Amino acid sequence: MNNIDMLLDQLIAKEEPTIVQISTDKLHPFPAHPFKVQDDEDMAQLTQSIQSQGVLTPLVIRPLENGEYEVISGHRRLHACKKAGIEMIPAFIYSMDRSEAVVAMVDSNLHREKLLPSEKAFAYKMKMDAMKHQGTSSQLGTKQRTDALIAAQTNESRNQVQRYVRLTNLIPGILKLVDEQRMALTPAVEISYLTEEEQYDLLETMECEDRTPSLSQAQELKRLSQDGLLDIDRTFDILRQPKGNQQDKLILRIDEIRKYFPSGYSALQMSQEIFRLLEDNRSRTIRQRDRDER
Repeated sequence: MNNIDMLLDQLIAKEEPTIVQISTDKLHPFPAHPFKVQDDEDMAQLTQSIQSQGVLTPLVIRPLENGEYEVISGHRRLHACKKAGIEMIPAFIYSMDRSEAVVAMVDSNLHREKLLPSEKAFAYKMKMDAMKHQGTSSQLGTKQRTDALIAAQTNESRNQVQRYVRLTNLIPGILKLVDEQRMALTPAVEISYLTEEEQYDLLETMECEDRTPSLSQAQELKRLSQDGLLDIDRTFDILRQPKGNQQDKLILRIDEIRKYFPSGYSALQMSQEIFRLLEDNRSRTIRQRDRDER
């Protein structure tokens, strides 16, 4: 049973569901929805599926005071319908308050196979705040730490949930580096304790030097910040220090190189093909050099 089915079961237990056909013009995204809706290959496939088969899983929405509706679950399906020119979409309507809606929205999206660190960060933060506002710890009926409850529900450790939530204190430019796997999670958590101005200084230095801080460097930046001693010159000096036991890395973003490969190629297949082509080129170069030397 996936998260959407579990969500529906929980909502059905509270009230009898109403499924209706709703105009897409009356549906609004959930405010501060942390899960990105992107026009990528997956979206193209979803749009094609909806065009041929329709919407197989109704959206979950809640009524607003103005006669329109807020989407709880189904933002990608709604976007695909709009791309496909579909004006009416099936949806379950449930009445719920803001805190209930936040918890339901987060839970219905955590089933995705690929979640960015930023998506987890803001989703966990929103759910923690909503659960604290509810003053309840879920259906267990016992008071527990909200981070411990989320950890149990997501198979993350409580410390890992806390780390993700800390990422919400990063400026967008640094958080993007984490999403792109150009900065590791643990150093990013340390960087999250820097002030906004200090983070912008760090981002400028990273872009200038084309490098990101190691864990030990991030910890030193955090220490200086907490002591009120961190400025852009110290940031520059720390980032220029050599990193122990760290080799240079070449990172190729899949969305930038996918156009050079057949549709449906996995990241592993792309990697294997790149190395095969490099090896072929190396062999040709050696053969040409041998011919030139004869």
